[in-house]
Amino acid sequence: MNEVKVTINVNGQQVTATVAPEESLLDFLRNRAGATEVKCGCNKGDCGTCTVVLDGQTVKSCLVLAAQADNKQVLTVKGLEKEQLMQDLQVSFANHGAVQCGFCTPGMLVTAKTFLEKNPQPSRQEIREALSGNLCRCTGYQKIVDAVAAVAAGKNDK
Repeated sequence: MNEVKVTINVNGQQVTATVAPEESLLDFLRNRAGATEVKCGCNKGDCGTCTVVLDGQTVKSCLVLAAQADNKQVLTVKGLEKEQLMQDLQVSFANHGAVQCGFCTPGMLVTAKTFLEKNPQPSRQEIREALSGNLCRCTGYQKIVDAVAAVAAGKNDK
């Protein structure tokens, strides 16, 4: 088992570490970069709680090896928080009661943001489809869809 040295830009900070070949990007982010806002839910790519942006692409970090992210940029919900669209989504999630326990929220927000960047005027069905890879056991999804739809419509109120 040969370890590999990787350098990953995480939210604007270069993080270098020696990792095992099988170490996931999720484990790297949480354990080496201190990005605990990235959650570990299923560790199988089913729940979406670990969703991040890797070189402009939305990925589930539990399915990506840390070595695959070498010399690449990763943005977590924290790295995106200064962007207006992310701020609008955060306010809308709060206003619409789309957050309960909050465990799914970081992945949900990252997914919603990248989706709205590609499709700024989606239908409710398109929003549901875009978020279908993110599981939430608390809200029943309606409030989450409402929150994303409100941002797309330019309204952050209820």
